[in-house]
Amino acid sequence: MEYQFIDDPLTGSAIAKFSLDHEVIGPWLEVEVGTDTEKLKQLLSAMADIEAEKQTEITITGNEYTVVFNRGDVTIQTNASLDGLEILPDSLIEEDIDFDQQDTASCGHEDFRELLLSWAKFVEKK
Repeated sequence: MEYQFIDDPLTGSAIAKFSLDHEVIGPWLEVEVGTDTEKLKQLLSAMADIEAEKQTEITITGNEYTVVFNRGDVTIQTNASLDGLEILPDSLIEEDIDFDQQDTASCGHEDFRELLLSWAKFVEKK
C-alpha cells in the first residue's frame, strides 16, 4: 500500500493520497478520522480486540465510510456502496469497468496500524 500525506496549499488541511487499489482510504482518513484523536483510539482499540480474539468482527460506520475489522484484514468502503443507491449509467456499465474497486479497499492489520500511526503523527503537527 503506497500513500503520501501532504498539506493542502490553499486550506492547510491534511490530504491523504493513496495508490489506485487503496484510493478510498484517503478520503476516509480526511473525512472520518481527520485530527480526531478519540476516533484514532477507537480504531486502534477495535483492532486490538480483533487481534486478541475478543470479537470476530467489528464494524464502525461513519458519516460517509464504514470500516470493518475481522481476523483477516481491515476493509474500508463507502456507505453508498453498502446501500446500493449508486446507479451507474448504461453507457458506463457497457464499458465493463469495475467502479466498485474505488469504493472499497482492504489491507492487513499491521499495514493499517502503521497507516493510522503515521496519519496521527502527520496531523499532530497541525
